[in-house]
Amino acid sequence: MAVLTPVSSNLKEQHHVLTPLRVLRGVVCLLVLFSTAFIMLAYFGFASAVIVRLFSIHYSRKATSVFFGAWLALWPFLFEKINKTKVVFSGDKVPSKERILLIANHRTEVDWMYLWDLALRKGCIGYIKYILKSSLMRLPVFGWAFHILEFIPVERKWEVDASTMHSMLSTFKDPRDPLWLVLFPEGTDFT
Repeated sequence: MAVLTPVSSNLKEQHHVLTPLRVLRGVVCLLVLFSTAFIMLAYFGFASAVIVRLFSIHYSRKATSVFFGAWLALWPFLFEKINKTKVVFSGDKVPSKERILLIANHRTEVDWMYLWDLALRKGCIGYIKYILKSSLMRLPVFGWAFHILEFIPVERKWEVDASTMHSMLSTFKDPRDPLWLVLFPEGTDFT
């Protein structure tokens, strides 16, 4: 495993004024994400996650990863190109075509979206799965997507979560199914 050195920057931290144009750009990005999420669920989620799954779990996961990987790739585009955010990755080198357990700090509410940038660059954006608090699975639209994408819900009590983790992870025995399993040890964003 290679260890990368942190990127040093001579740039001072810049704070930009929140102008009406920046607010509008952010609102447009959120509207695009929410509307396209619903469309992906309605048109592709059910077919790939339920109908194809009746015939093959492997091909169901492949179809789901293609459709939702295409949708998840929208985030890095909106984040980096539209909002002009520079994303820099540092730390251990992450293999691209292997199953991995990715343990990351949870410093903000969008850390999990930053990992979409990394997965996109490694060609694994459709294979990323999160271990997340179970209350998020009840969100409208996104909760449905979390179920279809086979995210693993936890109650943060090992006595309750052990069986859930075992049963969900045991479905990933086929080595043809790539898996990027993400865990945020803090559980909640650091505030």
